[in-house]
Amino acid sequence: MAGVDGGKLKFCIDRGGTFTDVYAEIPGKSEGRVMKLLSVDPMNYDDAPVEGIRRILEEFTGEKIPRSSKVPTDKIEWIRMGTTVATNALLERKGERIALCVTRGFRDLLQIGNQARPNIFDLTVSKPSNLYEDVVEVDERVELVLDDEKVNSESCPSIFRGVSGELVKIVKPLNEESLKPLLKGLLEKGVTCLAVVLMHSYTYPQHEIIVKNLATSLGFKHVSLSSALTPMVRAVPRGFTACVDAYLTPVIKEYLSGFISKFDDGLGKLNILFMQSDGGLAPESRFSGHKAVLSGPAGGVVGYSQTLSGVETEKPLIGFDMGGTSTDVSRYAGSYEQVIETQIAGAIIQAPQLEINTVAAGGGSKLKFQFGAFKVGPESVGAHPGPVCYRKGGELAVTDANLVLGYVIPDYFPSIFGPSEDQPLDIDATREEFEKLAKQINLYRKNQDPASKDMTVEEIAQGFVDVANETMCRPIRQLTEMKGHETRNHALGCFGGAGPQHACAIARSLGMKEVLIHKFCGILSAYGMGMADVVEDAQEPYSAVYGPKSVLEASSREATLLKQVKQKLQMQGFKDENITTETYLNLRYEGTDTAIMVKSPVKEDGSRGDYAVQFVKLFQQEYGFKLQGRNILICDVRVRGIGVTNILKPRALEPASGPIKVDGYYKVYFGKGWHDTPLFKLEDLAYGHEIPGPAVIMNGNSTVIVEPNCKAFITKYGNIKIVLESIHNIVEVSKEVADVVQLSIFNHRFMGIAEQMGRTLQRTSISTNIKERLDFSCALFGPDGGLVANAPHVPVHLGAMSSTVRWQLQYWGDNLNEGDVLVTNHPCAGGSHLPDITVITPVFDKGKLVFFVASRGHHAEIGGITPGSMPPFSKSIWEEGAAIKAFKLVQKGHFQEEGISKLLLLPSSEESLHKIPGTRRLQDNLSDLHAQVAANQRGISLIKELIEQYGLETVQSYMNHVQDNAEAAVREMLKSVAAKVSSNEDLVIIEEEDYMDDGSVIHLKLTIDSKKGEAFFDFSGTSPEVYGNWNAPEAVTAAAIIYCLRCLVDVDIPLNQGCLAPVKMYIPHGSFLSPGDKAAVVGGNVLTSQRVTDTILTAFQACACSQGCMNNLTFGDNSFGYYETIGGGSGAGPTWDGTSGVQCHMTNTRMTDPEIFEQRYPVILHKFGLREGSGGDGVHRGGDGLVREIEFRRPVVVSILSERRVHSPRGLKGGKCGARGANYLITKERGKVYLGGKNTIEVHPGEILQILTPGGGGWGLV
Repeated sequence: MAGVDGGKLKFCIDRGGTFTDVYAEIPGKSEGRVMKLLSVDPMNYDDAPVEGIRRILEEFTGEKIPRSSKVPTDKIEWIRMGTTVATNALLERKGERIALCVTRGFRDLLQIGNQARPNIFDLTVSKPSNLYEDVVEVDERVELVLDDEKVNSESCPSIFRGVSGELVKIVKPLNEESLKPLLKGLLEKGVTCLAVVLMHSYTYPQHEIIVKNLATSLGFKHVSLSSALTPMVRAVPRGFTACVDAYLTPVIKEYLSGFISKFDDGLGKLNILFMQSDGGLAPESRFSGHKAVLSGPAGGVVGYSQTLSGVETEKPLIGFDMGGTSTDVSRYAGSYEQVIETQIAGAIIQAPQLEINTVAAGGGSKLKFQFGAFKVGPESVGAHPGPVCYRKGGELAVTDANLVLGYVIPDYFPSIFGPSEDQPLDIDATREEFEKLAKQINLYRKNQDPASKDMTVEEIAQGFVDVANETMCRPIRQLTEMKGHETRNHALGCFGGAGPQHACAIARSLGMKEVLIHKFCGILSAYGMGMADVVEDAQEPYSAVYGPKSVLEASSREATLLKQVKQKLQMQGFKDENITTETYLNLRYEGTDTAIMVKSPVKEDGSRGDYAVQFVKLFQQEYGFKLQGRNILICDVRVRGIGVTNILKPRALEPASGPIKVDGYYKVYFGKGWHDTPLFKLEDLAYGHEIPGPAVIMNGNSTVIVEPNCKAFITKYGNIKIVLESIHNIVEVSKEVADVVQLSIFNHRFMGIAEQMGRTLQRTSISTNIKERLDFSCALFGPDGGLVANAPHVPVHLGAMSSTVRWQLQYWGDNLNEGDVLVTNHPCAGGSHLPDITVITPVFDKGKLVFFVASRGHHAEIGGITPGSMPPFSKSIWEEGAAIKAFKLVQKGHFQEEGISKLLLLPSSEESLHKIPGTRRLQDNLSDLHAQVAANQRGISLIKELIEQYGLETVQSYMNHVQDNAEAAVREMLKSVAAKVSSNEDLVIIEEEDYMDDGSVIHLKLTIDSKKGEAFFDFSGTSPEVYGNWNAPEAVTAAAIIYCLRCLVDVDIPLNQGCLAPVKMYIPHGSFLSPGDKAAVVGGNVLTSQRVTDTILTAFQACACSQGCMNNLTFGDNSFGYYETIGGGSGAGPTWDGTSGVQCHMTNTRMTDPEIFEQRYPVILHKFGLREGSGGDGVHRGGDGLVREIEFRRPVVVSILSERRVHSPRGLKGGKCGARGANYLITKERGKVYLGGKNTIEVHPGEILQILTPGGGGWGLV
């Protein structure tokens, strides 16, 4: 880079959604110039970054620069900028008009995505809209050559070796002539941008390149190729990335060219760089949509990491950036933590980006008192009307609570409010609103406990701040502990407008001892732009088993990529001595889907280490175990070239000479009372000053709250370091009556424990079912087996595990010891079906049983008469695989491998002389059972932390209180439902029934007591146990009830035993909803559960029937097994259309990506799309089902277990029924053969399975 010119200015700018922050280094001045402007202020200026540069240049030169003239560049050395232009365009869906170009048969690929619903309790199944407005299907097809196919690329002209090293066969070359009119048609509609994703283009990009050349020649202005942007296997994320890029790049280019046009002609020589999502800078020509979405937040991560780490602390840092509507959380421990894939505004983006977790809690988060508990967010009051104190008629928000407590001081806040925008924050209006809320809260508390003292406005405001803090602690715990790091060992790097007000409280909750606040904390994202380096990234797929030969090939590929990135940096003016490079291999164990991007290890002598050794070390650190005897596979080669800029340098302060100057005293509320608190201005403080808490430090517009028992130090570089004194007191809270604040906090903590157990299970498991499809659930229970919190993973598991825990408790009695872990899957022991294995661990405190934790996971293979353990024709439980009522998987700390292996390999078949096959994948079962034990162990350590913090008595009291809270919410909901159905009856009775395809009836008589808020679900009249496998254990019906109630409450209440307290359920024993212990049940969990749900929701008149089935498909042989559930149409409701191609109600598992599906299994996916017209007609239409066509490439056994092939999903209020599903086998000899709803067949190579899933019912008579 050129040498620094002493007489020129350097600008760092962050153009945010609300404010634009500008930091300028001015020659000859020790302090930089800071400016904050509204990002959008059309009355005064066109563009905030240009305006900031113009004003500062005017100050520096003393010359007037009219807004109408171009900004002179002779005094500007460089500009560094981050912008939310891309993020806002994505969130608001204001990008370019684009079309999607995709392989024939996959037009709906991105609409279906992974077929999971964003929120499992949202009956409307609202999903973000598509980015593209039109789809062009390209007549082309590339297939992977199977390992066992005897082919030679030299002798067969249609076979090529792809970029990844895999052999590919061009089954259908791309036909340009047939594509040309389709592309012309798009141009005629005014669509000039294209996103292209063709099957297997990650390894064979030639077809995508043909499309780009053709489109460009026809006049398309921008074409994004998935293979060029992210050459990685998995078509869905690659396709989304191409769409995001095509949608946003033209918007960014338009903004940038507008920005650049505001400067005079000298800009051609000016160095201007833009921040990318990965924390690196790029010139305008290389700045594209898919790399721009985290541009602003990335600047903040660079800012705190480069100014604090190694300078102010040696600890790893948690970045805490609290803004108006959300809070960004990140981690830095000497290097940037990056992810390759993230989801933003419903779009998956596959590109290197900093790992930044966003939680919907900020200064503008709404405050509510609901069902006896304090709620903060996730809704925001926005900037307009904003909080009450903004004088625009807004609602109470976190900022109002901070104002009442004195954490925000109006004297130091800009007076920009009121009609003429010159008034201060309105504390009187805020207090008035809090007083109204106090009346409501105190009335509720008096009803609960007549002896309770009224809560003051301050106590209520403090309560809301405490709940907000806990909401923000949750993602921090997840970010650190998910990867095996202790949260308490970090320092909190705090920035953003509102962060420093909350920093001490958050650090204390997380057990941290150190908070660091940069002197530019309010504009740290802008300042970070000046600390970043220029980055060029290159990557290509390479598919091989790790070994000496493949490592040589990988090194050769690295060398080629390194040359490319170096050339790009040299073209930008970097000399070789300013260029550093990093190389990575993306590695995974064979048979797993979890790849880790491993940076090239360097030995002490400077030579390169072994990637495999590093991979095993990282895998063990993150997942807690090694996989012995497994091949390590290479997936991708990646290189990163860094042009080192080292531009902004921190400036040391002179040591303090005089006493500390106090700017004033203000009343601030801490803990239980008001304190006269000194206020200091940061600019009056010097290096070495110590300020004991309580204190307030004003840092520009940011208020830093130093709490009691904390001490602030001004560091050598003018930053604030707060040290928290360790206090090990147990937190005292009311036990007998639920404290309305602690109730919310405990809800968060209990739920957080279940969620973290789930994350541990997902991380440590190896099977696709648990790790990728997320077919598992985790929960914690009281000592009586009552459910306390269930992380909402798979609805059919909700509440169902409670009966499992209670059965084990009764069975083992006093024979439970610390170090024991139980395993069970038998339906008569509270199980759902045999593939769902539950692992239960009792939790002891000082020898006393105090809690249980449990995890349930779907094992793809458990033995039984068909591979995949989902036999369509099982008639007895023993045909479905290993059935375990009770066994100690771990006894006093020792894993009983021999005992569990025997149970899995030799299923008991008392009534059969036939030998039933045991599990075909024992090692996978054992690995996943180890993962379930690890998940439970994680739960235990978190419960013990909670007990240490609050004391056992308090934790167990709140275990009961959260159940009472959920009960109150369900009672209120039942009262309001009864009122809707009949306004003057005390007892509302509704009868509803539905039929299984064999004619079995589910009969429900629902009685709601509108006075007490109670419901009686009476299933008398339901058909007897069936001689088939769609019998459902009672736990399945209980899960359906708890799921439906939670959907109807439509408030984020915890899922626990309390939900069922106002509910009584009667199921006649011997019916197919309460079968005997020898009945086959594999279909009950996946088919009958859906029909029970439909019956309950239609009884409540909530929505029309959804597809009513999970369309279970298994196939395999003795060497492998595969299992999937296929989505369909959801039912329409009173105000919404049903959603097409989505998992409905009792399941929410993901679909395997089409490219992974073809890469791992002997199949070709010919079609995966929406089944148009299959949703029922009505005022609101039902969602459409799906079409899935799979060709098998070698002989396998295929089983299909499905429903709604006879009876259609019903509409409501005059809406039409959805279409029934259908299953076909297409063969050369016999043509199309109907398979019925349940079948097992042996298929031969070339035969095609076609599955048409049902549509949802419509709502309302047209």
